[in-house]
Amino acid sequence: MPQLNILVVDDDRDVCEYLEDFLTSEGYGVRVMSDPTEVLPALKQEDFHVCVLDLMMPKLNGIDLLGQIRQVDDDIAVIILTGYPSLETATSSIEHNVSAYIRKPFSINEFREALHRIAKQKGLILRREDELHAAIGRCIRELRKSRGLTLKQMSRRTNLSVSLLSQIERAESSASVSSLFKVATALDVKITDLFGDF
Repeated sequence: MPQLNILVVDDDRDVCEYLEDFLTSEGYGVRVMSDPTEVLPALKQEDFHVCVLDLMMPKLNGIDLLGQIRQVDDDIAVIILTGYPSLETATSSIEHNVSAYIRKPFSINEFREALHRIAKQKGLILRREDELHAAIGRCIRELRKSRGLTLKQMSRRTNLSVSLLSQIERAESSASVSSLFKVATALDVKITDLFGDF
C-alpha cells in the first residue's frame, strides 16, 4: 500500500517530536521541521502528500508560508494547527484550500480522522475489505507457485475458470466461500491458510 508522506512544520520542538512519534507509529512517512524557512526547499526536493503547519511561528507566519507552499505545490493537503484561531486565519485557510483547521491543544482522534479523510481523498488508503482480497490473492498465488502449478492446472483441479482464478489472485474479484474452499482443497491447505496474516 502506498505510504502517506507528511511534513510537520512547527517551531515547538515538543509538538514536532510528539507528532513524529504518533505519525510513525501509525505507519506514515514523516519529516519534521521547526524552521519554516526550510520548508520550500524541502518541498522541491521531496514528495509530500500532507503538510501539517503551525500558524504562529517566528521568521515567517503560517499564512504567508501557506501562500508560498501553494505556489510550489498546489496539490499538497494542508492541515493547519493553531493555538490562536481567528476569523482572519480561518478565511485565509479556506482561500488556500486547507484540508483541516485544528486548534491546539488538539485531540489525537480529530487529527487522525483528518489524516484518514485526506488519505482516502488521495486514494492512499485501502478499505479493509480490499486489503483482505489482496491478501487472499497474494497467498493463493504464492501457494500455487510454490507447488509449481499453472493457472490452467488449478482450473482443472478446482473446476473454476482460468479467468476467475486470475481475477482472484489479482484481487480484481472477490472469491465466494465455495470458490475459496475449492482452491484450498486443490492446494491441500485449510481455507483459513488462504487469509495469510490477515
